[in-house]
Amino acid sequence: MDPVRTTIVALACALVALAGGVYLGGHPGTLPHWARNVFVANDNAARDELIDAIESSFYKKVDRKKLEQASLKGVVESLKDPFSHYLTPAETKAFNQQLNPAFEGVGMSVQDDKRGLRVVKVFDGSPAQKAGIAAEDVIVAVNGRSLAGVPSTVATGRIKGPAGTSVTLSVLSPGDKKPRQLKVKRARIEIPVAAGRLMHHNGLPLAYVRLAAFDSGAHAAVEDQLKPLLKKGARGILLDLRGNPGGLLTEAVLTSSLFIEKGTIVSTSGRTQPKHVFESEGGTIAPTLPMVVLVDKGSASSSEIVTGALRDRGRATIVGEKTFGKGVFQNVEQLDNGGALDLTVGSYFLPDGENLAHKGIVPTVPAHDLPKTKRDEALPIALAVLAAKAE
Repeated sequence: MDPVRTTIVALACALVALAGGVYLGGHPGTLPHWARNVFVANDNAARDELIDAIESSFYKKVDRKKLEQASLKGVVESLKDPFSHYLTPAETKAFNQQLNPAFEGVGMSVQDDKRGLRVVKVFDGSPAQKAGIAAEDVIVAVNGRSLAGVPSTVATGRIKGPAGTSVTLSVLSPGDKKPRQLKVKRARIEIPVAAGRLMHHNGLPLAYVRLAAFDSGAHAAVEDQLKPLLKKGARGILLDLRGNPGGLLTEAVLTSSLFIEKGTIVSTSGRTQPKHVFESEGGTIAPTLPMVVLVDKGSASSSEIVTGALRDRGRATIVGEKTFGKGVFQNVEQLDNGGALDLTVGSYFLPDGENLAHKGIVPTVPAHDLPKTKRDEALPIALAVLAAKAE
């Protein structure tokens, strides 16, 4: 082969290799194992070089391990998704602690806030209530460690611990410029998943059931509370989902099925997740009785699925405040370094096709409960709406 031809062939091969490298460098999963190691090794080398330069030359002393963890966090944060997080090994331990039934808390329901944890509800008689924590307060630090930017799954794990031990919470109340420090003793909190009672409005008996979370068995708890009230002659049903942060999708479907005989409850899909339609599973105990669902900005995830299904299927009137707006779901993947990836992988869609991400459900009838008062301003409005439907 003459020199000119050899040069042309070499140049062509180089261009193909360069183009392939550009593509495969951005798609390392498509590389064969030996080649992936080469490309990924180059990426790791660049990261190590960057961290080395910072560690040796930055004007302040830095912790190399923190830099390495921050680089991983930066990858996930670049998604700009508030529900996707990289959890460091230490944060993963705190996340697992949150799920540990042997660890107890202080008795409050919370949601993510850029400053830490926003308190949605404080349970009666709980250590949090005794310490003076109220709805709309923000927990900005735990034992002196800031919660800014920390996922709620990790932050709540930092608050939990063995019953009888204490935790120091930095609490910022609305209107305050500085947080106050509260030492709160952890305790075993016995909060019923569902609680119901018979209420009256204009002489009409009405069934009231409040559901705290969609934990395992939530639908059965709602049914157990509701059946005796129906036997007592309740003419309507008020399902209170205020401050309910959600929980298991299966429980949302089963709870909706108590009131919807057949048809779609919710569907899910994602870029790599096949579409799945969840239908009513039967066991309906009140398919036609007038119904109202009471919600607020603390009603999220599974609460919104139930609320949206009952609204779209024409089963209930929605009363209260606009809900949180969490129309997506996550998978948690354990990583080899001991950390974890909590990643949004799909979306929820209501029966009419609406996705609630960042929007929430806007009630037909607005009603607002003022946290600073001891009265429940929203409940009488919901009862009045239900009584009008039941007359």
